[in-house]
Amino acid sequence: MNALIINMPGHLGRIASCVLAISVFLLLATSAKADAIPGAAKVTMDEAIQIALRRNHNLRAIRTTIPQSEADEVTAALRPNPTLSTTWGNLPLYPRPPEGYRANIRDSSQVDVGLSYEFELGRRGRRIRAAKDATAVTRSQVNQSERDLTLQVVSQFINVQLAESTVELAHANLESFKQAVDISAIRFKSGGISENDYLKIKLELLQFETDLKQAELDKAQALTDLRQSLGYESVSSDYDVQGEFEYRRFTVTLEALQGQALQNRPDLRAAIQSVAAANSQHALAKANGVPNITASVDWLFSGGVHAAAVGLSIPLPVFDRNQGEVAKSYHAISQAQEQQVEALGQVMTDVKRAYDGLLASERIMQYFLSGYLEVSLRSREMSQYSYERGAASLLDFLDSERSYRQTQLAYRQAVADYLNAVEQVHQAVGRRSIPW
Repeated sequence: MNALIINMPGHLGRIASCVLAISVFLLLATSAKADAIPGAAKVTMDEAIQIALRRNHNLRAIRTTIPQSEADEVTAALRPNPTLSTTWGNLPLYPRPPEGYRANIRDSSQVDVGLSYEFELGRRGRRIRAAKDATAVTRSQVNQSERDLTLQVVSQFINVQLAESTVELAHANLESFKQAVDISAIRFKSGGISENDYLKIKLELLQFETDLKQAELDKAQALTDLRQSLGYESVSSDYDVQGEFEYRRFTVTLEALQGQALQNRPDLRAAIQSVAAANSQHALAKANGVPNITASVDWLFSGGVHAAAVGLSIPLPVFDRNQGEVAKSYHAISQAQEQQVEALGQVMTDVKRAYDGLLASERIMQYFLSGYLEVSLRSREMSQYSYERGAASLLDFLDSERSYRQTQLAYRQAVADYLNAVEQVHQAVGRRSIPW
């Protein structure tokens, strides 16, 4: 197909390329049909995580490294092939023997048919062990990729929820402010306010309308980003999310988090397994320095006489004893050990940072819940009530509206930050099953 496209004229080649690309996309979409969320269905956070773990193409590509590593185990377990050799010598070419070619071949030629086999001395077992240890590291690395993808999906899911909550707030604010504009129009016609004040409040309506459109755009873009992580063809274009977007207190101790992280973090497990893999490679390097033995059996025919020969070949490790690889693999053990210590420290650091972030988000949430939300709402209601009855100035009314809007937006952002802080704790520990 590629050769055909290359040989086509320019515009035909581009058309064929587009057709090929569309065909591939449709094929992928068809293969994912069973997992796709039909119609305008709504997905929960847990469903989004499961879809991403099944359908995210980057993760699926990373997972192929496991069967690739298992194929290396198959290769490592293979034994050497036997060698069959044959030789037919003393064939007369020129000049012609006195007794003739046929008699010379029968009486003077030599035939040698041999079979040899190389016996490995301690290599195969160490080679298999090294391959299995490498596969164990690969599995842990894939688990780490799953962990990273889970955090990404949850963060994007929370972004969608934040955007959705902002849309609801912007819509409610717009409807409420429209009522104020309508009342201002009545007051202007009755002479209760000046034309200048009426125009100012109408201009302020533009900000509320802009806030709503921007919030709707943010939600649409957040849904698009989440869809890419889930697998673009796994959900429909008009899908949505559902789930609670609210503060729930998350109580846990630092010591408990650190203990669970030491048990669950796949990157730490991979670092520990890398030390074992490095030791296996060092043992294999030393085994490769020991020469193999080759045994052979030959059948000989010469001058009408049949004979047999048995041979044994042993390379003498005088110069090459695989010294370089032995030294290299020895230092690789030290490297893996240092990386293990670094990974352990990183786990403790991640847990501490996530815990501190959770405590900070918790304190911010308490600020809002201690009365600031009620104060902003009460201030807005009082200002609107007073303004509608001519007891408050336009400036006071607009200031209360802006303060309420900013406080509500800040509260929703604080909820999103807190939920992300909880997820950072899950990420630092390496599992999402920690109870609230």
